[in-house]
Amino acid sequence: DPLALRAVDSALLAADPTKGKSKLGANAILSVSMASAVAAANHLGVPLFEYIRTRVLEREPRYLQPVPMSNVINGGAHAGNDLAIQEFMILPVGASDIREAVRCLSEVYHVLGKNMIAKYGRMAKHVGDEGGYCGFGLKSTHDALEEIVRAISDAGYTPGEDVVLGIDAAASGFHKDGTYSIDGQEISAGELLDFYIELEKTFPLRTVEDPFDETAFEDFAEHAKKTKIQVVTDDLTVSNPDIVRRAVEMGAGNALLLKVNQIGSVTEAIDAASIANAAQWPIVVSHRSGETGDTFIADLAVALGCGQIKTGAPARSDRVEKYNRLLEIYDLLGGDCGYPGHDFRTAWRNY
Repeated sequence: DPLALRAVDSALLAADPTKGKSKLGANAILSVSMASAVAAANHLGVPLFEYIRTRVLEREPRYLQPVPMSNVINGGAHAGNDLAIQEFMILPVGASDIREAVRCLSEVYHVLGKNMIAKYGRMAKHVGDEGGYCGFGLKSTHDALEEIVRAISDAGYTPGEDVVLGIDAAASGFHKDGTYSIDGQEISAGELLDFYIELEKTFPLRTVEDPFDETAFEDFAEHAKKTKIQVVTDDLTVSNPDIVRRAVEMGAGNALLLKVNQIGSVTEAIDAASIANAAQWPIVVSHRSGETGDTFIADLAVALGCGQIKTGAPARSDRVEKYNRLLEIYDLLGGDCGYPGHDFRTAWRNY
């Protein structure tokens, strides 16, 4: 019965009790799980986000649109340039609704592209896996953040008020034998933490994802203690409820990145989110570096009322489709939905 999504997922997991879902495969299980949710929504004649919200989560139909974390410069393994940091993002927190947010991030993105061409040549405008500019010519983290801040201003917005910054360090990608290679330096975890704190003081940086190696629970915890910004766990927790529980208990981070295809079923992802929320951790629903045009995560973010979504640049159809779906959801709701703005870390508590 696809109307009972948890029962569907439970049956799938019973058919494949292996730890890594190696019998049926996580992708196969997730495909059936997502298809069941879509089928149920279609059968009931309601949008997917409403089905998940009211039938799976059993919550009141009150909706919060997410603040997009929009990738504008790619680095690390996703771009092939000199930048160690994998994603440089903007968050349009000064917008009043998702329509203004998408307009803002699109304007900043295109101004940044023009600035990059003018300063570094046409190669700088090539895009990486998530649609952010590759930024050939940028030599350091500071270079990238400075260009983004300049683009925000050039687009007519105020850095720190209308738009704030985020990064996905994906630090496992530049970690080896206990040291981190970044901006031409080999540094320790403690020195890397000092580096992040300096960035927070220099730029309107409000969220940092995977700042340390994916096994470094203690370093994540130290970062969360020493900063007031959002420290997001992705590679550390991989949307696994058991690992999320461990991270919460250790204080290893203070926010969860949620990728449904990491854990392998919709309800398991929801369970991971519930554990994080119970600890007052916010959730960031996220795409993957390899994406399709499917828009399930847009509906999931609205259904959860999590207040944050990470879905790439306003470029490439696989990323743009998610933004289009968020705009469509806004219209379906007749604009009767919240937008967190500067409260992107806490607004979910009211939904």
